[in-house]
Amino acid sequence: MQDPAIDGSQWEHTVFKNEIFKNEGVFKNENASQNESSDTASEAAPLRLNRTPTGVQTRHPVPETDLDDPLLYFNRELSHLKFNIRVLEQALDESHPLLNRLMFLLIFSSNMDEFFEIRVAGLKHQVALGDDTTGADGRLPKAVLAEISQIAHQQIIRQYQILNDTLLPQLETQGLRFRRRDQWTKEQKAWVREFFDNEIMPVISPIGLDPSHPFPRLVNKSLNFIVRLEGKDAFGRAGGMAILPAPRSLPRLIALPKSLCEEGFSEYVFLSSMIHAHADELFPGMSVCGCYQFRLTRNADMSVDPEEVSDLASALRGELLARRYGNGVRLEVAENCPADLIDFLLTQFELGPDDLYLVEGPVNLTRMMAVLGDVDRPDLVYRPFTPSIPNSLKSGSLFQAIAKHDILLHHPFQSFTPIEDLLREAARDPNVLAIKQTLYRTGAESPIVSALVDAASLGKEVTVVIELRARFDEADNLVLASRLQEAGAIVIYGIMAYKTHAKMLHIVRREKGKLRHYAHLGTGNYHSKTAKLYTDYSLLTANPRLCSDVHKVFQQLSGMGKARRIDTLLHAPFTLHERLVEMIEREAQHAQQGKRAHIIIKCNSLTEPKLIRALYRASQAGVECDLIIRGMCCLRPGVPGISDNIRVRSIIGRFLEHTRVFHFHNDGEPEIWCSSADLMARNMFHRVETCFPLLEKKIATRVRKDLETYLVDNCQSWRLQPDGQYELQCPNGSAPISAQETLLYAYASKS
Repeated sequence: MQDPAIDGSQWEHTVFKNEIFKNEGVFKNENASQNESSDTASEAAPLRLNRTPTGVQTRHPVPETDLDDPLLYFNRELSHLKFNIRVLEQALDESHPLLNRLMFLLIFSSNMDEFFEIRVAGLKHQVALGDDTTGADGRLPKAVLAEISQIAHQQIIRQYQILNDTLLPQLETQGLRFRRRDQWTKEQKAWVREFFDNEIMPVISPIGLDPSHPFPRLVNKSLNFIVRLEGKDAFGRAGGMAILPAPRSLPRLIALPKSLCEEGFSEYVFLSSMIHAHADELFPGMSVCGCYQFRLTRNADMSVDPEEVSDLASALRGELLARRYGNGVRLEVAENCPADLIDFLLTQFELGPDDLYLVEGPVNLTRMMAVLGDVDRPDLVYRPFTPSIPNSLKSGSLFQAIAKHDILLHHPFQSFTPIEDLLREAARDPNVLAIKQTLYRTGAESPIVSALVDAASLGKEVTVVIELRARFDEADNLVLASRLQEAGAIVIYGIMAYKTHAKMLHIVRREKGKLRHYAHLGTGNYHSKTAKLYTDYSLLTANPRLCSDVHKVFQQLSGMGKARRIDTLLHAPFTLHERLVEMIEREAQHAQQGKRAHIIIKCNSLTEPKLIRALYRASQAGVECDLIIRGMCCLRPGVPGISDNIRVRSIIGRFLEHTRVFHFHNDGEPEIWCSSADLMARNMFHRVETCFPLLEKKIATRVRKDLETYLVDNCQSWRLQPDGQYELQCPNGSAPISAQETLLYAYASKS
């Protein structure tokens, strides 16, 4: 998942009726909803602090404790790995439709690819440099690598067991079959032979290994075969070994013609099986004694030295090429490959035994994702739904609707289309003078970019801050930057040492002789596809306070000078971290005074040590802390006297949880903030981020109720235990509540 790794995360569990809303208190008042939240796996404190007849309790000061103790922190990389394992668990959850269970297994494979390319590669580089710098958990990089290797080997073995023993047999019962070579019929063998001759043979390039043909440089994550040969070739060279790189232009999974399939079945064969079956034809006159697939994962992280770069776009183009050939970090090999060939490959890639992963199946499982788009089986996937659009945005000018009051959209339950429509309207509107926007992950052909191109072509002042370094989207961002520049837009690549991760849109419009400002602020990217798969909030506003601050942030990004005074937004790397710590400490002060105190935080990752220590101090003071952390969490909950008032949940389901929301009870004057930032050091100190308050009470109340819905989830909520393990919460006789299904039922179009 990089955020891009869990593309298509989907789920359907239980149909929710209005009665569940009434009986379970999902959308009742705050106290009722909190009282009814309970965890069945362990005896947990209720969500609210009010346990005395007066509704408050006095908290006495706790003895001074060392909150820097490494035992209070989980390792970031191991926590990341456990998130990937929770994704794999979805492949076994029979409440998901069968093809979506396969999708989760393939997402796990994609996530693990990125984990090795970035996280493991970083640790290996650190060890190679002799750098023993540790995180808050105090674990040395070498020890972390060893534990990662142990866990990853177990889970990748398990992944193939789930595929071979559970999913493929169940798919076959539903008429979807993946044919192995020994299962091909006579007619299928003939068709495969013809496909090989016409489609594979003309583009494949076998590479014999000898002094004049050294071991080739193989592209990161490409499918390859090592072949053992006997005999002599046309030049009299004795057999030995050869490498077969599978053509990258060919699909890894090929559908057999319907006429060759058993009645009622859709059948597929793997490209690797076709190459295996006809490898001898690539070495005429020689004997192929063995052909074994393998795949090398390389270091794919990119680094650009700000002091040595004069043109970021040109530097990134060079780095994109280098990424394909970084140092090896993992070798996947077919489990039947002989030991001497494995040792040969490990030596070539300068890897050790711990870096070797023997697999029982295709080494490039992620490429099986193609079957999800090829199969037309609505009974095996989630029911489709139609995202709703608020009535106020269905007719008339969007500017008029936004001018009346703030509008909050909750994607994917509510449509992303209004943001695209707003830009299209702005492009055509003669009263619109200027448009400014940040783009992180968008896609060069997106409706957002097309609207910006149209606006620039029509003579409007269009300024776009494009973050070229959005990991694995660099190439797309270079293309869209060129497209915008050709249309006449001003394109800025942000601040060299700080990734621009904020999600902002600013529009200036002339109304009745005066300039009026409009803004969009979001927790997710301007990407219409991920807006259907990721949960995110979008705020459309004409509030002068918010719009003025958005304007100042854009000026700071495009110009130079001292940090501007920004009054309403919180802004990384300047004020966000400090203010979050202050708001946590404010809640602690309320608790120490015997007042009710409650914090709810929902984000993707929590790893920044100062924020974790602030939450520990709040817990010690008596603040009830409910944390909904999808992925990495370095905070250890449930430690007596330190974090016994902190509960951590991870929601894994049909949609990728992506909203970042911070709720502070604030002595009965609640504040709710939405943000583009996770609670990580990189977001707090090394990125440009925004965090915006929900100023209209109705909207803030709605978001708080959304948060409470996640806190009562007992279908897809994983509770983090003090030992670092996650336990899936179960209804155990209570009504099943899935937060995602509840929100889908509440917000999506009833049509």
